[in-house]
Amino acid sequence: MDLRGRSFLTLKDFTPQEIVYLIDLAAEYKEKKKKGILHDTLRGKNIALIFEKTSTRTRCSFEVAAHDLGMGTTYLDPSGSQIGKKESIADTARVLGRMFEGIEYRGFEQAIVEELAKHAGVPVWNGLTNEYHPTQMLADMLTIREHFGHLEGIKLTYMGDARYNMGNSLMIACAKLGMHFTACTSKEYFPDAALVAECEEYAKQSGASITLTEDVDAGTKKADVIYTDVWVSMGEPEEVWAERIEKLSPYKVTKAVMDNAGEQSIFLHCLPAFHDLKTKIGKEQGEKYHFTELEVTDEVFESKQSLVFDEAENRMHTIKAVIAATLGA
Repeated sequence: MDLRGRSFLTLKDFTPQEIVYLIDLAAEYKEKKKKGILHDTLRGKNIALIFEKTSTRTRCSFEVAAHDLGMGTTYLDPSGSQIGKKESIADTARVLGRMFEGIEYRGFEQAIVEELAKHAGVPVWNGLTNEYHPTQMLADMLTIREHFGHLEGIKLTYMGDARYNMGNSLMIACAKLGMHFTACTSKEYFPDAALVAECEEYAKQSGASITLTEDVDAGTKKADVIYTDVWVSMGEPEEVWAERIEKLSPYKVTKAVMDNAGEQSIFLHCLPAFHDLKTKIGKEQGEKYHFTELEVTDEVFESKQSLVFDEAENRMHTIKAVIAATLGA
């Protein structure tokens, strides 16, 4: 499997075999990391990390992965570059492409990372856009496979706002890999119809299925994986909080939801999570809207069924695989 020179922008661009290859490669790197086996095969190479949206897991994953591979990193925070302000995206791409072997972008519209990839001349990796979050998908799939031993036939239910990067990307990943995806939410938060149709075509080839439902009991019954994300994303206006809390509260992940799924079910969340009020935003919004937990209860988050920290660790191993595969380690 040769992915050298390829950008990693959305899983729509990759075959099921290529996706599984990256998951397999991540598992190999994870084993080497655990055994203390050096794998610094990209010494002398450097990558740029553009973050228009800040992050804990994505930044740390790219930096540690690059370090393990022997690479240097340059971090450009929201105020650290002129991209889209004094310098066009195309010009930024052409400049960075002359200095770095690869470029990571985490920010807003998918069109930005697509344009970077068009002009950079080096691999560009999507660390998150409004529409897609492909590196998170590899971590999720690795975590699911580690737990169940396989991916094909797994039933995954996503609860919450399924219109954006997480709902979109999970639906694509499941459709490509022969898994059964359910978006369980209020109908105004269903994924885009055109993307659903595209994923249904993938599903015909893999044996997957796509289900959209407002029924919590039916949507979570015997699900192997219950997945959720925050209801209000970074950069969204304050006004959306009240609406999201009202519309999405029936889709909170509770013990009753996990019990309905069954003992075999696991809970995943890409983090950060409002499972308590121990954050500044959580405390402020909790006091304003009278909640102590939001998209998931603390009971579920801290339960044995919760694999969120295994999932978070796997971000680093899977990102390492993407870097190595596309740069030819």
